[in-house]
Amino acid sequence: MPGGPNISFRMPPTFFLVGVPGLEDGAIWVSVSFCAVYILAVLGNCSLLYIIRTEKRLHGPMYFFLSMLALNDVAFSSSTVPKMLAIFWFGDGQVAAEGCLAQMFFVHSLSVVESGILASMAFDRFIAICYPLRYTSLLTVALLGRIAAVIVVRAIVTILPIPVLVGRLQYCRENVVSHSYCEHMAVVKLACGDTRVNSVYGLVLSLSITGFDLLFIGLSYAMILRAVHRLPSRGARHKAVGTCGSHVCVIVVTYLPGIFSFVTYRFGQNSVPHDVHVLFANIYILFPALLNPVIYGVKTKPIRERVLKTLLRDDTAAFRSPR
Repeated sequence: MPGGPNISFRMPPTFFLVGVPGLEDGAIWVSVSFCAVYILAVLGNCSLLYIIRTEKRLHGPMYFFLSMLALNDVAFSSSTVPKMLAIFWFGDGQVAAEGCLAQMFFVHSLSVVESGILASMAFDRFIAICYPLRYTSLLTVALLGRIAAVIVVRAIVTILPIPVLVGRLQYCRENVVSHSYCEHMAVVKLACGDTRVNSVYGLVLSLSITGFDLLFIGLSYAMILRAVHRLPSRGARHKAVGTCGSHVCVIVVTYLPGIFSFVTYRFGQNSVPHDVHVLFANIYILFPALLNPVIYGVKTKPIRERVLKTLLRDDTAAFRSPR
């Protein structure tokens, strides 16, 4: 019947984000916690970028990728947290359709960039340990630039079809997104037409990109371990493994929440509460951005020395200042 409740139309002009459904009673504590983590993450990554820029010892391939990771972490967390805080504090969950699609693109493309950077850092460690004498000659500035370009272009090319496909779906009157940001499948679930293309594309894309990058990382570390095993002294083996420790920690911190979020959203809807899923989706974006600078600050000797040097200098200056 024309004008009936089931008529479908193109994407509604606005969507309404609900935040973290089921945690309304503890919204203030959740929002304050996420705000504090976000501020610390931005400060930590900006400090890391400043240290790398101003310390000449850190102007090498490994720290080029680390700078990319820090920049991506700031952008990744900033793509969701400010809007999420607006939902919690001001009840401002409304977002224009174009803004929702833009957020969807940036969230998922920055996730692909993050994965690509971690794979590139594994390649960097492989060259550093397996071909130490050719490290600087192999990883030239030109090659680093090309790798960075491939990482960004891969993210744009693979993610751009997602908002395009979402914008072409038929929607009913429902425009409430049961999430804290415009996550791909959370918006697709509002459509009342055929969404198989969106679901299949999202699934294949996630499995292929994550699978390829994890396979590449695994092969890199398999060859690293083989090379380390051949080193003559225990001290040399310990030093070689130590240079990879921070990167392995970052891989675990980044991929585990992401894989949990992906698996529960696709296959665990009936066994995992929705609020737990949404919470982990935000943890996947925010907590690696907080922990990455800490991990590299603790486990990377040049960064650790620069931080301690700065802190000691500030303490000495405060002690000598007139009271």
